[in-house]
Amino acid sequence: MSHLTPEMLAHVGRSRPPVTELATRREIRKYSVATRQRLAKYLDGLEAPPLFYVALFWDVVSLDRMTPDGVTIDPLLPDLPFRRAMAGGIETQYFRPIRCDDRLVARRTLTDLYEKEGKSGPLCFYEVTLEVETDTGVLVLREKATRILR
Repeated sequence: MSHLTPEMLAHVGRSRPPVTELATRREIRKYSVATRQRLAKYLDGLEAPPLFYVALFWDVVSLDRMTPDGVTIDPLLPDLPFRRAMAGGIETQYFRPIRCDDRLVARRTLTDLYEKEGKSGPLCFYEVTLEVETDTGVLVLREKATRILR
């Protein structure tokens, strides 16, 4: 018996509105220092280290909108009967570095939602694809993140 209804599965293919952020030299430098980068191009803020984009596009939410684990419920998801979230993996393709003063546009899409039976009961898997481009349409990266809910 599946816990995922046709109404829940209808959310697959839905996207959030695009989010635009500016990669400033200061933000790149702060991130580079915080993550103990060693290359001058990162420390000088000319180019962002590979994972700089992750926090750049996070929603800023109040603490009361976070789960006890300190994360937010993904707004792309329908209301699911599964509550406990776990990481399932990330695949990232980089097409060019993020550079100082890049205006970046991120688009997130729910690309899959499925269920499997685990040792302790049903598990729900969902995949979200994030594409980041410059504001002129040059593809910077594509990330596919899988999360598991139980």
